[in-house]
Order: sequence, then C-alpha cells, then structure tokens
Amino acid sequence: MIFQYIKPALIFIMCLIFVSACNSMQGVSDGWQASPDVVSQQVEERPENLWVEGDVPSYELPGLLETSNGGTVSTAEEWEPRRAEILEQFRSSMYGRSPGAPVYLSFELIEENSSAMDGAATLKRIIAHSIHGGRTHQFEFSLFLPNAANGPVPVYTLINNRDRSNIDPTRENKSDFWPAEQVIERGYGIAAFQNSDLAPDNAEDYRNGVIQLFEGEEAYGERAPDAWEALAAWGWGASRVMDYLETDPGVDASKVALVGHSRGGKASLWAGAEDERFAVVIANDSGSGGAALSRRQFGETVEDVNRFAHWFAGNFDEYNNNEEALPFDQHMLVALIAPRAVYIASADRDLWADPKGEFLSLAHASPVYSLWGHTPIAPEELPELNSPLVAGPRGYHVREGGHNLTTVDWHFYMDFTDTIFVE
Repeated sequence: MIFQYIKPALIFIMCLIFVSACNSMQGVSDGWQASPDVVSQQVEERPENLWVEGDVPSYELPGLLETSNGGTVSTAEEWEPRRAEILEQFRSSMYGRSPGAPVYLSFELIEENSSAMDGAATLKRIIAHSIHGGRTHQFEFSLFLPNAANGPVPVYTLINNRDRSNIDPTRENKSDFWPAEQVIERGYGIAAFQNSDLAPDNAEDYRNGVIQLFEGEEAYGERAPDAWEALAAWGWGASRVMDYLETDPGVDASKVALVGHSRGGKASLWAGAEDERFAVVIANDSGSGGAALSRRQFGETVEDVNRFAHWFAGNFDEYNNNEEALPFDQHMLVALIAPRAVYIASADRDLWADPKGEFLSLAHASPVYSLWGHTPIAPEELPELNSPLVAGPRGYHVREGGHNLTTVDWHFYMDFTDTIFVE
C-alpha cells in the first residue's frame, strides 16, 4: 500500500529538481546544431540580432509551479488554479481577451461531394454564420473525411495563413502546405479555414471581421491595452470550426488536432491554450510570440515581432528590449496545453524562429506534464535533424529546410497522432 504514496512523492521531488536545474540552464545540447553557413548568412543579413549560441544572455525563467500566493503546485488538481493565473497573464499582457461564441451561431452546408479525391473522400464546404449585437459575420471552411472509414475519424484542422489556393477544396491546386490527399490516405479527416476571413492580416483592416462583429464601431477607436487582436481572432475562428466538428457524425470530436504555421502556429498555441477541446496542438515554425523562449532574444525578438502590432494586445509593447520583465515566457504557454498533446516543430535554416528556443519551451514545460506522471524532457535532449523526439503526449522535430510547412512535417505529425489516438 505504501508504494501508491511513494510514486507521487518521487514525481514531485523529480519536478522540483528539474525546475531548479532548468531555471539556470540555457540548454546546451549534443543534438541538432545550426549550420555555420546558415549562421554566417544570418549574421551578414541581420547583424543587429543574435545568431550565435554563445551570445545568448543568461536568463531565469518564471516558475511554472509557483503560485501567486507563494505556494507550490504538487498535484494535477492544484494545477487548475495556477493554470488560470497564467492564462490571465497571457490575456492581459500578450494575446488579449477573446470573447466566446456569438449570441447566435449556425452552420450552412453549401456543398457535399461524396466522390471527392477520385472517390477516396467526402468533401463538405461549410459556412459559419454569426450574429452578435445585431451585426453579422460569416466565414467558410472545408472538411474532407475518408470514405474508407468505418466510423467517426480524428481530424486535423489547419489555420491557413498562406494564399487561399493552398487549401483549395476543388483539389485543382494541390499544395504541400495542406496535403489533404495524404492525410486522407492515413485515415484522418482534414479541415482548413483562411485566417484573413476572421481578421485581415494587416494593421489597417484587421478589425474588419470578428472584432467588428463583437465591438461594432468601437472596434475602430482606440484599443484597450488588453484588447484581443488578430492572433486571438484567428484562434477564435478555430474554436468555431471546432463547434461544427462536434456536430458532424463523421468526426470524432475528442480527437481533433489543431495545426498552424508561423503566425498561424502562434494562433494555434493560443487557441489550444484557451480551448481545451483540442486534443492535440501543433505549432510549426511559430518562433517569437509562439513557442520560442522570449528571454533568449535569439533571432526574432519581442521588439521585432511587435512590428506586427495588429497581432498582439497593446500591453505586449512594454516588453520590447525588456524581456526579463515578462511575467511569463513561452514555456508557460506550452504548459497550458497539458495534459493534452502538443507538438512543436522547427526547420534548420529558420534561425529567425529560433529552433533551439522552440524546443526549450517544450522541455521547460515538463514540470506540468510530470504532474500527470510523464517523464521530463531535459533541455539537453534536443534531437538530431529529421529525428523526431516523442515523449508521451509531447513531440518535437527540427526538419531540414527553411520556413515552411511541408509533407515531411505532416507525416511526422501523423506518426505522432497515430500514437496519441491509438485505441
């Protein structure tokens, strides 16, 4: 009988030791290392930024398990109030305060084709209609489901931040960014929506969407410093797609994976943190403001990413060249997804997104995952190129190539979710 008490105690002690070590580590690794040629190119193109690991400043990360009243989280049950504290910090200082669903939400099936992809899939095109405060908004998304399935299937949902042709539902245009045929062949469903249909991706027009739906003419006035902006609006769209998926009998809504690349990856992490219905959250090359640790100041910094002022709440500007003052860092965003599955991915030529910093966020989120008995990922475990690391409900890879979402990435993701969704 005593062993049932020893195991939780050992896990707790392991977490405390891990936190102490991580707070002073920068994560020297025997795994992937940036190519000297790529480093030299970045130094030449952007000499004002940091590109050499030896130049990364020393830093101390905020404690994940330390509560505002001075306590320490030691169980999964105690994590919930701490999780709420961290969510509030991100809402106030970085991503803003998203509203929930509109007063009225409905879905219109505008096309259903059971012979899509030469008979391999059924295509559904859906419009989400919202009414709020007498105002209306609508956006379209597509869903393919495999015809060979014997029942409801897991579904990948992509926040598309590239040209709309990448998610062409007619399949006249096929893109590695959204390889729908290959996903269907693996037995998954796949959905996608266009981020700009929720909030155009520019500072002049981004409020002409769901922000205006909720705020009316006030959307065009001075923004509150913690107001939601474009990233949160794109995440809001992902949650509305999830609302639909819960109603479709061909979808296993308990097994939905949300995917985003670059700015879409930032949005997917935030959407996954706020909406716990997503079983898996995947951030591809999300960089600063996504998975990369801000305190490293490697590649794209907080000041750099804040040039896209329409992405973040106004309060985030306070941390330009002031990363040490942040009440959080991005490992805490990753930890908000626990105990659900999360996968962080990088590309070896994309030093702007700081591959090592993206991995370190996943590693430093370990104390929270350990509350559910998952073995910590050490900062030294950065894997080799094209060699995914999978540790229970967490995954990471650094892929050969540049800033992109490719079929290589997608197959690594599907290999991962094959293990997560196993019956």
